[in-house]
Amino acid sequence: MDEYLWPARNVAEYAYCPRLFYIMEVEGVFLPSADTEKGAAIHARTDKPTPERDGEDGEDPDRPKAVRKLTLSSTKLGLTAVLDIAEISGDSAVPIEYRKGRPKRVSLTPPPEDPDDSDRPSLPCPEPWPTDRIQVGFQAILLEEAGYRVPKAILYYASEKLRLEVPVDDALKSEAMATLEAARKCAAGPRPPPLINDPRCVRCSLQPICLPDEINLLKTQEPSEELTPRKIWPPLDGGIHVVAAVKGAKIGVRGMTITVTDPDGAVLREIPLVGVESLSLLGPVQLSTQAIHALADRGVPVAWLSAAGRPVAILDPLDSVSAAVRRAQVLKLEKEESRLDLAKALIAAKIANQRTMLMRNIQDPPAEADSGLAAEIEGTRKAESIEAVRGHEGRAAAVYFAHFAKMFKGKVAAEFDANGRQRRPPPDPINACLSLAYSMLTHECTAALRLARLEPSIGAYHVSRPGRPALALDLMEPFRPIIADSIAVTAFNRGELTENHFQKTSAGCVMTGDGRRAFFYAYGRRMDTEVTHPVFEYRLSYRRMLVLHARMIAAWMLGEISSLSFLTTR
Repeated sequence: MDEYLWPARNVAEYAYCPRLFYIMEVEGVFLPSADTEKGAAIHARTDKPTPERDGEDGEDPDRPKAVRKLTLSSTKLGLTAVLDIAEISGDSAVPIEYRKGRPKRVSLTPPPEDPDDSDRPSLPCPEPWPTDRIQVGFQAILLEEAGYRVPKAILYYASEKLRLEVPVDDALKSEAMATLEAARKCAAGPRPPPLINDPRCVRCSLQPICLPDEINLLKTQEPSEELTPRKIWPPLDGGIHVVAAVKGAKIGVRGMTITVTDPDGAVLREIPLVGVESLSLLGPVQLSTQAIHALADRGVPVAWLSAAGRPVAILDPLDSVSAAVRRAQVLKLEKEESRLDLAKALIAAKIANQRTMLMRNIQDPPAEADSGLAAEIEGTRKAESIEAVRGHEGRAAAVYFAHFAKMFKGKVAAEFDANGRQRRPPPDPINACLSLAYSMLTHECTAALRLARLEPSIGAYHVSRPGRPALALDLMEPFRPIIADSIAVTAFNRGELTENHFQKTSAGCVMTGDGRRAFFYAYGRRMDTEVTHPVFEYRLSYRRMLVLHARMIAAWMLGEISSLSFLTTR
């Protein structure tokens, strides 16, 4: 492994979580959080030189020279470090590392001066965290290899404005080298297992990728209180999901703001870039090169869709690739039995959700629909081939759409009942609404799979074809009834969508501008609706639920869990 230069800061993370190290350094996956953003802000201030601190403008020449962002590499050790500050005086150097948080606190009880004074309280004493010690240990080793003497290192904890000295001795360097060797062994193998109920997972930015509690729960056959998932995933769903559908609109960036202008240059909307999680462009909407760069740098997926909502292209930021996950996906889906297992789990959940939709939204649900769909669920679970699964799905769809119109009120129901489910082109308002909802759901599933570092074009149930997001189509199957179909039922029955929001053209029935605005209002509301996960028992929005399921598929492909189950509602 000596041909690789391991960043010292991330090698130090191995000291407490080898799985975190593997995901960051081997798979190249990183997620920001409030903690990482605060740390970046502190380092930005540290990197800015000032005459007062750096010995310029007539300062004492005997004062050590402060060198900022000093990069050191060792081919022999396979190690690279970027030092926040190195104070250099002659052949002596002292590395100074800035940390945003607080030091570790240990309780020390001083010996009593009076033998009878045995109840004196313990005194909290600050000391460096183990990962911080190892980090400055690496820095000292690299400075010594560059020819400097390193008597000590400094750790500055910004939250308490506290400087702690770390003696650079043989014990520190031995500990650092042992960690480096352990990191090499970790990188050579598969992704290590997650920690069990570790309190540090709560503040870890990669916790939504690692999913320690969820994976540990699904790996065991005897759930215990220790393995019950804590309600720490996901982070708050406060992101902005932008849909631009104004003909001729232009989208650009100014500083940290996305600006949307009309064809005449008038500003229609200004959106803070920091809060954007996705961008969808319907029809002839322009996106500047600068905006593409800004969105890609932040890992924000961008989808270009036709005016009717058909996906045309998706921006794929380079940071969404993990060779380890992609390799596991290809190897797993090369096996017929693996594709069958995934297909059965997906379609059984889909049919169960179709059954729930009919039972919930029809006043007197027909018994034959209930029993028919229940039989197809059981048949799907026992299917011995993907073709058999497709047969059960087809029969379930026939039952479902035969009664689908009964969930709607008014004239649109009769029109759909006469046409049935048709998509190319959609002949009536309900079909047009379903087509747009399915297209948007495809985009959401594609984005979720990319967040999970999976390749959307390599699927299990749907056949992989050029330009077809087969795995995204797989993932969306259980969510079609409870997201897309539910949007249509709710929007029409509440009067948010009416016949006046549609036009009959030679290309089929299409939404008007007002109709698209009404649709996306209902769509956004549904994606933000929270639902309880039946296994993990915490509540997530539907958008986060898609991401969770995508990451569980990735865990299954990596062999971390043996089976999959998908969301079903009651």
